[in-house]
Amino acid sequence: MREVLLGMAAAGAYVPLWSDRITEEWAGVAARTDAAGTGGPGGQGAEALARGDIALANARHPGARIAPAPEIEARVWLPDPGDLHVLACAIAGRAQGIITLNLRDFPRRTLGEHGLEVMHPDSFLCALAARDPDMALRVALAVQGEAERLSGAAWPLRKLLKKARLPRFAACLERLGP
Repeated sequence: MREVLLGMAAAGAYVPLWSDRITEEWAGVAARTDAAGTGGPGGQGAEALARGDIALANARHPGARIAPAPEIEARVWLPDPGDLHVLACAIAGRAQGIITLNLRDFPRRTLGEHGLEVMHPDSFLCALAARDPDMALRVALAVQGEAERLSGAAWPLRKLLKKARLPRFAACLERLGP
């Protein structure tokens, strides 16, 4: 999922924003997964790989990093206080929305008060694909090619996108494709 989202950003479909705290959570999830022996190649080095991916994402999207905004964080509300930094980052970065799997903790009404919308990555990518189907297909095929290169196995695009929790995006590409 992350590769498709970052690929769409690299292709110019949208401008991503994140804070160091958001990328630290990404690395932390990788570390916990790695410690459980269920992540990364053979369960080894998932945090190190995540940190490499973060450095690459920061280099490819130099304007994406948003400084911490504790003054904003102090005045906003979300059902899960642990997500306040995400909302503060979006407000500080003048984002249009928050793309997350965690829709429940980002109520539409609350985000609307700040001029933001919340979207599931699958819906967001479908919207981008509708705007530029050729670009979306190019990005998806590039991700597929990299997945096949890394795994040494064939990955049908629909199956790969379903594994990435993007089944609607896969369907959108099929509908929009030649």
